[in-house]
Amino acid sequence: MQHQKSPSPFSADSQPLWRLTEPSIWSLAHSDSKEDPARSILRTLWDQPRWLEAYHLYDDRGSELFERICELPEYYLTRTENSILEKNGPRMIAHAPVTCIVELGAGSAKKTTHLLRAQIERRGTGIFAPIDVSLPGLRACRDFVRQNLPKIEFHGLHARYEDGLSSIDKNLPTLFVFLGSTIGNFNPSDFVRFFSLLSAAMGPHDYFLLGADRIKAVKVLEPAYADSQGLTAQFILNLFHNINRRTGGNFDLGNMRYHSWYNPEWARIEMYAVSRAAQEIRFPSFGASFRWDKDARILVEISRKFDPVRLQEQLGFFDLIPVEHFTDPDDWFSLLLFKKMA
Repeated sequence: MQHQKSPSPFSADSQPLWRLTEPSIWSLAHSDSKEDPARSILRTLWDQPRWLEAYHLYDDRGSELFERICELPEYYLTRTENSILEKNGPRMIAHAPVTCIVELGAGSAKKTTHLLRAQIERRGTGIFAPIDVSLPGLRACRDFVRQNLPKIEFHGLHARYEDGLSSIDKNLPTLFVFLGSTIGNFNPSDFVRFFSLLSAAMGPHDYFLLGADRIKAVKVLEPAYADSQGLTAQFILNLFHNINRRTGGNFDLGNMRYHSWYNPEWARIEMYAVSRAAQEIRFPSFGASFRWDKDARILVEISRKFDPVRLQEQLGFFDLIPVEHFTDPDDWFSLLLFKKMA
């Protein structure tokens, strides 16, 4: 297939690695998975204590549930971050003189619209290259941009962060965007790995915008992850449907419950599946099983909360220089803008 001649975010070396699978959406030409999802699941389920990688939450049903969670009154994160972007988008773009905006885990990209509109107003045009593992999400994002922001050149990258980041042209001035405090889902080792990868992928004229939820009162934090409609519980437990489908396991959602709490020592919300009764969890195709005792927990997801000043200091060790700090009137959420050290 001939590569399209319109501007693209790919470096010359990486361009042949990608193929245009449908209009404006690219996938790796050789898309063989580097990691068997079923084996990945079992590796962490056998850890001590048992846990799961959060990206397994986002099958089609999980993605739908998360979109609904973002609209809940208890879930302050989305609307608070959106209000900061709506108010400060033009200032953010003014501070970051770029040609391309790359968003990690874009989803519907509704919040990023504020940045894209500011980019058009200030520079007339630009490239938007969201990186996401959800093909339906990229399609929806593409269609929205085409309809509402026709001056933006859209290139969706259907890939994991590491594959997408490593292919971006370092000579193309780029603003990398990571919203939703998704960084809070990373454990400490994942955090270091991610920022090492990001820093290595950035060029000397690049910027990075990070959304980070802040440490605040428990009475605000805990209801955001245990909503009155029970959508968060459905979202977390739906993961076990996904596990059964991928592994042939026998998790019974009726025999487990959801539990979350704020761990002040680690400054994070912890979200668990808890067994209601002793049961044998079996994976016949792997010849493996384990006993899940009554009230025993499996850690499904974490959501870390941050001190923004300390976070800025930490990212300095990844060659990211603080440029500006944007927040809301309650100081609940931070958007931190950095420049790559030349």
